[in-house]
Amino acid sequence: MSTTTPPASSGLRANSWPWAVAATAFVALMCAAGFRSAPGVLIDPLHSEFGWSHATISAAVSVNLVLYGVISPFAAALMERFGMRRVVTAGLLLVAAGSGLTVFIDAPWQLVLLWGVCIGVGTGATALAFVATVTGRWFVRHRGLVSGVLTAAQSAGGLVFLPLMASLASSHGWRPASLVVTAGALLVVPLVVFLLRDRPSDVGTVALGADPDAPEPPARPTGGAVRHALTVLRDAARTGPFWLLAGGFAICGATTVGLVNTHFVPAAHDHGMPATTAAGLLAVVGVFDVAGTIASGWFTDRIDPRRLLIAYYLLRGASLAVLPILLGPSATPPIWAFIVFYGLDWVATVPPTVSLAREHFGERAPVVFGWIFASHQIGSAIAALGAGLLRDETGSYTSAWVTAGGLCAVAAVLSLLVPRAVDRETRVVPVAGG
Repeated sequence: MSTTTPPASSGLRANSWPWAVAATAFVALMCAAGFRSAPGVLIDPLHSEFGWSHATISAAVSVNLVLYGVISPFAAALMERFGMRRVVTAGLLLVAAGSGLTVFIDAPWQLVLLWGVCIGVGTGATALAFVATVTGRWFVRHRGLVSGVLTAAQSAGGLVFLPLMASLASSHGWRPASLVVTAGALLVVPLVVFLLRDRPSDVGTVALGADPDAPEPPARPTGGAVRHALTVLRDAARTGPFWLLAGGFAICGATTVGLVNTHFVPAAHDHGMPATTAAGLLAVVGVFDVAGTIASGWFTDRIDPRRLLIAYYLLRGASLAVLPILLGPSATPPIWAFIVFYGLDWVATVPPTVSLAREHFGERAPVVFGWIFASHQIGSAIAALGAGLLRDETGSYTSAWVTAGGLCAVAAVLSLLVPRAVDRETRVVPVAGG
């Protein structure tokens, strides 16, 4: 049974629905990104209060990152089965519960359960596979651009939440910062309930730029969402493009969310920079990432996505390799140059990766991209934990930054090897069951 509101009572014109859905998705994605930005500014306060090592706290972050990615393809399959609204609403409620209960923790396992499992699963419902689902169903024209804008919401979330949480953690402790996440998640739920819709046909319209006389999209899968997600993985894993995209995206995650988002603030603090200043710099990365990702979406509609990925990874690797010599006790011009340069590249990789997934996997692209994104988060988790261990063992993050620079060169090579599909709108993966 459909859970959508009939067109007559929607209050919106048919041609307004794609933009209303995109705007709602933007807010949900922005808030989810803000929720995930909390660990970077709370590592040192937790270390100070409980005496837990950086590696112990990073382990909870790693569980969060892995589940955020692994849940993504199943969330995409659940969206096909039950609709986006139900899945995203459930995810936001789980985030609210996990973050709210975190204020009562007094043992590392509780941190892993709440920060790692609850928030990891909850934010996984609004991961980047959600972007692929929204753009694939609601847009034909401007698909790359909208993909870039929605991806930029991830950076906007850090921009909004990071300075606030850093300030609260410094002045009132980490618990009020955690409660801000709870309040933010609950405030977004009504917006999702009233405006997020599953498919254009549910409100009597078509995707933006679509032919009104085009055939209806494939019916929703009737089997279990888990079976559907695993079937898609089985078919995609038989192809080279899947592994090339997944490998490159794993490195993408390792060199952004896992390393920089999690460890930039404590790394800068090691060089004498106040945590609030470092958090502010990380938020500025988000400012430039918004511009860079939107531009990347625009470029993806016009330039071979593989060429974009090669350029992005090489430029990112170069910036990370020189970061150790730029960090210091204050925000000097060289570190500002890094922030601007790196920010423009932060998640610019997403629009071309989504585009290549759609080229090769067609209507299955949201679920396939969910699995590709799972590799992104596995890479993130490895980097988050690995960098924490390196910091504990060597007293420095230098080796982590240099290693990340080398991995980016590997990602550029993997992107070069991705073949172009024969037809941009035709998948090359055979459909075997569903």
